[in-house]
Amino acid sequence: MTRVLAKAADQFSETVIDDEIVVMSLASGDFFSLTGSARAIWELIDGTRTRAALLADLAAAFGRTEADLAGDVDAFVAQLGSAGLLEPD
Repeated sequence: MTRVLAKAADQFSETVIDDEIVVMSLASGDFFSLTGSARAIWELIDGTRTRAALLADLAAAFGRTEADLAGDVDAFVAQLGSAGLLEPD
């Protein structure tokens, strides 16, 4: 995945509550509660990072290897995409 990951800003509403980000899909009304690494991933998807850059930043932040994180990150990014919260490829 070499594309830059970007949020579909017109497809959701979000609010920060303490250590949590709550994201609501405007299309479906579904809510997503993002804490810990999910919140970190969401915050790093800022329209400037590719998958590789996202993994590198997460690995540095959490003291893990990129290989350890890749599967979970890919699954989460795919879930965000399926929910319509990310710009399409």
